[in-house]
Amino acid sequence: MTDISHLPPPADILQLHHYAYRARDAEETRHFYEDILGLPLYHMIQSDHVPSTGEYCPYTHFFFRLKDGSFIAFFDLGDDTAALPSPNTPAWVNHIAFNVDSIQALEDSKARLQAHGVEVLGITDHRIFKSIYFFDPNGIRLELSAQVATPDQMHRESLDVRAQLDAWTAQKRKRNQQRG
Repeated sequence: MTDISHLPPPADILQLHHYAYRARDAEETRHFYEDILGLPLYHMIQSDHVPSTGEYCPYTHFFFRLKDGSFIAFFDLGDDTAALPSPNTPAWVNHIAFNVDSIQALEDSKARLQAHGVEVLGITDHRIFKSIYFFDPNGIRLELSAQVATPDQMHRESLDVRAQLDAWTAQKRKRNQQRG
């Protein structure tokens, strides 16, 4: 094992800056996120070359700002092609969940989405929060969540989360061994 004792501690990660997806169409995506969900289009980068690799690939990279200053971002590569879902992952697994501030905001969002022809699943009760699920025009599953647990309840539940994960890992290992 490599000696890492001389390394500085990990940097404090303050919040999510952005999460980026491929968009089929920039305007279609802008309409959904800005006009329906209410996230303002905030920044755009356009280039013919990828800065990190130098690869030629004309694109526009556009960002929608959330209230906490973080972003959800997209790349339109100009070919009207959406990203393909992962063939080994159920459609409900990969998603982005955004917080709203109340159950009323969740109910209002559901009504607004449905009025725009978006199919919405829920309101689903997860005990500590309630949420709705829907897909954006790019096939990305989104979730809006409203917290119902108090900060004290969340703290109490966090105290044994590592033990819960260890138990899951042991159960998974046992199941996998039984499968052979």
